[in-house]
Amino acid sequence: MIEKVIRKGNLHRLQSAGEDIAYWLTRSAEERVAAVDYLRKQYHGNTARLQRVARIIQRA
Repeated sequence: MIEKVIRKGNLHRLQSAGEDIAYWLTRSAEERVAAVDYLRKQYHGNTARLQRVARIIQRA
């Protein structure tokens, strides 16, 4: 399970990206995949798969 971490800081710090990368590099691969899956479920809903989009192009 992902442990919730709250950090308070200045949004205009330029080093925050480096700190984020350093944090995620300390996590195991399973934790990183679980975090991405959690964000995907928040954005796309709790669907088992992403929806496919098909386009039909009429050629002359």
